[in-house]
Amino acid sequence: MSPHTRPGAPTASPASNVLYGKQTELGVQNFPVRGRTLGDLAPFVRNYARVKLAAAQVNHAMGVLDAARHQAIVTACTEIIDGEHPDQFPTALVHGGGGTTTNMNVNEVIAARASALAGVTVHPNDHVNASQSTNDTYPTAMALTVLELVEEPDGALRELTASFERKAVEFDRTEHLGRTCLQDAVSLTAGDTHRAHAAAISRTRSGLTAAAARLTELSIGATAVGTGVGAPDGFGRRCAEVLAAATGRALTSAANPYDSLAHLDPYSEIAAAGTRVAITMAKIAADLRLLSSGPLGGFGDLTIPAVQAGSSIMPAKVNPVIPEYVMQLSYRVRGHGHAVDCAVAAGELELNVMEPLILDALTSMFDDLTAAAVTFGRRCVDGLRWDGPHRERNLTGALDRWVELSVAQGYEAATDRLRTDSHDGGPRA
Repeated sequence: MSPHTRPGAPTASPASNVLYGKQTELGVQNFPVRGRTLGDLAPFVRNYARVKLAAAQVNHAMGVLDAARHQAIVTACTEIIDGEHPDQFPTALVHGGGGTTTNMNVNEVIAARASALAGVTVHPNDHVNASQSTNDTYPTAMALTVLELVEEPDGALRELTASFERKAVEFDRTEHLGRTCLQDAVSLTAGDTHRAHAAAISRTRSGLTAAAARLTELSIGATAVGTGVGAPDGFGRRCAEVLAAATGRALTSAANPYDSLAHLDPYSEIAAAGTRVAITMAKIAADLRLLSSGPLGGFGDLTIPAVQAGSSIMPAKVNPVIPEYVMQLSYRVRGHGHAVDCAVAAGELELNVMEPLILDALTSMFDDLTAAAVTFGRRCVDGLRWDGPHRERNLTGALDRWVELSVAQGYEAATDRLRTDSHDGGPRA
């Protein structure tokens, strides 16, 4: 996330080294940066350059682009993909116009660099954008970016799952009191509890990656509204093949290009899946927070690592700061998910122009999911211990014996016996 910048102030290199042109400058003036710039999201810049490179290759093969301009555009795109010219993308990531500002920023930078390489004029629209529209290049680059970005939370969630699985082995025979409705129930092992944690994280993680995997049908070739006007027949299919080879992903052109531009519901599915992950992590974090409460007045079943002082006034107080961090990030993730739903619902007729917000919100969602999972695992789960001051005492309230008595003598008889023993002050288990 970039810091706030002065409205209208490009963050590029000195004027003599500027590659972008008038449309980018207008975009900077129209949309003051209040969050990410295009350049801040390097994977999106790279993937947009990949789309432009694929288009140049197919345009050359289909006779749309001459050899000199083709090679110069390919070289310029390759430089951007390799991380060069990072300061040439100052436009705000979120802007009006359905991504046109982004597309033109990319077109202008590639055109200027390609012109210098080729020694002939390479026009941002006539050559770099040939056979394309913002309406099909932006969603194509966005899909490739989301497919790439989701790998980070996926890896973090796998790591968190492994942390819980290790704890399940470590405390496989450690019993603790189970609770339902916050009342004493029967006993179970900490291993059982942590295996359930691991299963829930793994399941929701799989749902997130499965939802993202549906983005492999690309809009490229649809041009303005899905008809493919302005592009040679087969352009989109061939571009998808080039992109598949470049990324190693099983990419295809959209079966219905009109649908691919008008309806962005796959992103709502991704947002919903990400929200489920966050809710699940937060529920587990809240449970560990409750189980570690005390040390005298709470549950006191387990202890979590004391990573920092818990109070500025009460000495030796330790707070469950990591679970609370995970819980707070989950609330923000839900906000990002709601923003995606709003943007998806705002599509009108042949196009949804709210794609920039969708990309920005999902990027923030993935960042928060990654931070929550990594911090939760490394700073809390890996160091927790089932040695709380009340665990053994709490176990005396387990109802295992009474469930067994109910099976043997009937529910009513077991209930009467339990009430009698409790009234007499006798042991309950």
